[in-house]
Amino acid sequence: MAKKEVKKVVDLGHGVGRRKTAVARVYLREGEGKIVVNGRDVDSYFGNPMLVFIVKQPLVTSEAEGKYDILINVVGG
Repeated sequence: MAKKEVKKVVDLGHGVGRRKTAVARVYLREGEGKIVVNGRDVDSYFGNPMLVFIVKQPLVTSEAEGKYDILINVVGG
């Protein structure tokens, strides 16, 4: 039987934000710069280019755009 190569995903950090009944969970990993919100690409989730700009602004300011993948899960509210 051939050995399977296991790719280990390193979670650099995560955070949880709560407001009333809404909960947002954010996971940061090394990657290609993908931002996924509730299973959808950030561009298709927000639609408005200004909102996408606001989401990406901290990465652009810190010169980290394209270095990390961000997974965002938002429920409630």
